[in-house]
Amino acid sequence: MKVVVTGAGGFVGRELVSRLLGAGHEVVGIDSHAGGIPEGARAVEGDLGDKAVRAQALGTGCDALVHLATVPGGAAEADPAASRRINIDAMYDLLLEAGALKPGVRVVYASTIAVLGDPLPAHVDDQTPLSPKMVYGGHKAMMEDAVALYSNRGLIDGVTVRLPGILARPKGPSGMKSAFMSNLFHALKAGEAFTCPVSEDGTIWAQSVSRCADNFVHALTLDTALMPATRAVTLPAQRVSMGALAAEIARQCGVSDGLVSYEPDAALEAAFAAQPPLETPAAERAGFAHDGDVATLVASALATLG
Repeated sequence: MKVVVTGAGGFVGRELVSRLLGAGHEVVGIDSHAGGIPEGARAVEGDLGDKAVRAQALGTGCDALVHLATVPGGAAEADPAASRRINIDAMYDLLLEAGALKPGVRVVYASTIAVLGDPLPAHVDDQTPLSPKMVYGGHKAMMEDAVALYSNRGLIDGVTVRLPGILARPKGPSGMKSAFMSNLFHALKAGEAFTCPVSEDGTIWAQSVSRCADNFVHALTLDTALMPATRAVTLPAQRVSMGALAAEIARQCGVSDGLVSYEPDAALEAAFAAQPPLETPAAERAGFAHDGDVATLVASALATLG
């Protein structure tokens, strides 16, 4: 299978591309910095908003397109015009171009739980309406509609998956306000003190990057008759408090969870650490899964840190 992956040099992109290459697939990776794309993929460096860059990646067509590239939450909020250019305009053009080369091409779109709102309702399931507040979530919701529209028209065969927190991302600036979730892993693995910007009782939805890549691989070949009419599902995730997460990371790293102190930022907690009970039967019927339990999630996330 020939698979084009946008954002192929990013955190999830690298894991997915490596998985696809290991399974013997031909992979074309697009990224603004091609140096992060795993060796073995055909790397295309450039701006996704540039038609020539998209044409170079698509070539004469592909069997599947996985769209991971994005201007993330905090960066989108700070620069709504950049978010519109990449998260809406470039993606919209990419759908049309990929579908024109191969009508009915499988497109897997990485959306976000931010489409569900801020703050979230008291319980989230498949009937929860989309009610985004952040620019990022709003733009993602718009493109969920585009995936459904062009699937209904037969131009593409779309699958949208809404990602929870994916752990544990590399250290350094990411443009994501939720980076504290991953920074906790880095600090405790290094035996360093960490000040958590949300409360000990704050709850998150999380999935390891390994499980996330498994879900994307599954999405490439699943029978879309198993998907809801919207072609969109919220991925299954572990719901865990920051205190319980810190305790499990500390246990597996052989350090004290006393290294973690809590200085909650009310706005940050409301947006990223007040995640309610979650039910995802539509995703589970379609074959998507979470890590199984918090210990497995933490072990898998720690493994990505090397």
